[in-house]
Parts: sequence; structure tokens; C-alpha cells
Amino acid sequence: MFDLGPLGLIWMALVILGAGFVRGYSGFGYSAIVVAGASLVMNPLQIVAVVAVLEFSMSLQSWRGAGPDIDWRRVLFLLAGAAVGLPLGLWLLTAISEDAARALISGYVLVMCAVLMVGWRLADEVGAKGTAAMGVVSGFANAPGMGGLPLAAFFAAQPMRPAVFRATLIAYFPFLDLYSMPFYWGHGLISLQTLWAVLLAIPLTGLGNHLGGRHFFGAEPQEFRRFVVLLLAALASLGLLKALL
Repeated sequence: MFDLGPLGLIWMALVILGAGFVRGYSGFGYSAIVVAGASLVMNPLQIVAVVAVLEFSMSLQSWRGAGPDIDWRRVLFLLAGAAVGLPLGLWLLTAISEDAARALISGYVLVMCAVLMVGWRLADEVGAKGTAAMGVVSGFANAPGMGGLPLAAFFAAQPMRPAVFRATLIAYFPFLDLYSMPFYWGHGLISLQTLWAVLLAIPLTGLGNHLGGRHFFGAEPQEFRRFVVLLLAALASLGLLKALL
């Protein structure tokens, strides 16, 4: 599958299981970990449709109880921006070489890790234009399946209620994933191997998500998020090194 040997398949199984655990425990990081991990053993663009399908299914599971707190105005402005950003991101990533794409993705993850670690803050909530502009960034970043990192940093910087933060993200990503699918298909990123990969990844993701949701680690959520950011930075650094060498 995806020209991976036995060791590559074992590595991807561990990455997907670990990413599911991270998402179940901390609520973010699944796509970024899977894509960053995949970049070490394969063309990372081959896995983005798989990640989108799995993220879509997990987001639907999270919809229960989120409805009253969803800021639909934010969701609409984000989707309007993403409608522009996603095609541009896919056009760029599919027009360059595999190593160049790997380097671009790894560099992006490292920048976002730095932003998340700094923890920048805004005095007021961002208006419609700023939200739409962030939608463009999120859509562009979703070309490799990682549109959540900039948006999580963007929302965390604003004085938003945690319930609105979570519910708005839950509402936004299923629509973004549905919008992304035809573009992934058009750029040749969906094949029969994608279907097999989804079928194999579903139980691993579900198991990891279940274990993470039960909080098997004794660490505080904030400390665990810091660990996740450092893990992402390490994977991205290895991916960048691989691209450069």
C-alpha cells in the first residue's frame, strides 16, 4: 500500500494509533501527527484524503451537544475564506516535487508549533474580515490535511468561551472536509488504495481515540498539549531533514 514495505506499514500503524490517542486526550493534533509522520516514509500527499475521511467521522461523533454553542457566523466566514485557500494550496503542493512538498509541510508544522508554544493573545475578538482571512489560511493549510493548526492558534488567541471555541471547530471541519474531497479527487489524491487505507486506519484510530478519551496518562491536559506540540516539532524536523538530504 502506497509502496510501503513492512516496516513502513508498522510505522504508519503506530503513528495512526498514537494520533488517535492524542486526539482523544487533547482534542487536536490528529491530522498533523499523521501527515508529519507519513512524510518520513512516503509522499505525505498520499495520506491527506485518508486523514480527511477519518477526521470527518470523528467530528460527526463530536457533534452531540455542540449545537447550542456553535458560532455559525464564524463558521460561514471561515468556509468562505477556505473556498479560496484550499484550491490554491493544492495547486501549489501538487505542482512541486515530493521533497519540496515534504519540506514545505514540515516547515509549516514547525512554524505553527512555534506559534502554539508562544501562546500569543489578542485583546478583542476578530471581526468578519479577519475571520474570513483566517479561513483562507486554514483552507490553504488543509491542502496537506492540516487546516486545524492555524485555526486552533487563531481561536486560542481570542477571548472566546471554551465551549464556543470547541463547538465552532467541530462544526467547521466536517464542511471543510466535504469541500476538500472533490479537489483531492481532481488532483489524483484519491484511489483504491485510499479506501483500503481508511478501512485499516479506522479501528486503529478508534482504539487510540478511546484510550486517549479515558485519560490513561496522568498528565494535565495543558501539559499533554505541550508534549504534543513538541512531538509535532520533532516529526517535522525529521521530515525537513529528510527533504534536505
